[in-house]
Amino acid sequence: MHIQLRFFASVREKLGSFSEQVDVPPEVQTVGDVRQWLIQRGDVWAEALAPDRALRMAYNQQMCAPDKHISAGAEVAFFPPVTGG
Repeated sequence: MHIQLRFFASVREKLGSFSEQVDVPPEVQTVGDVRQWLIQRGDVWAEALAPDRALRMAYNQQMCAPDKHISAGAEVAFFPPVTGG
């Protein structure tokens, strides 16, 4: 299944990339699965998307939970929680 990935803020800085188009394997069915699949790339991917790292996720530009199912052509985005003052 072909999807578009987007990375923002510190995630983008760590990965050195704003976006990427990928073909995920059939077992990758949710946004959380996408995150786990990317972590398996190792190195900066494992660090930037680590399970203990607070990250927000979006599916087709809508905030979502990790259990959100994905479909072909979708956009999945990762970014840190927004803070401000």
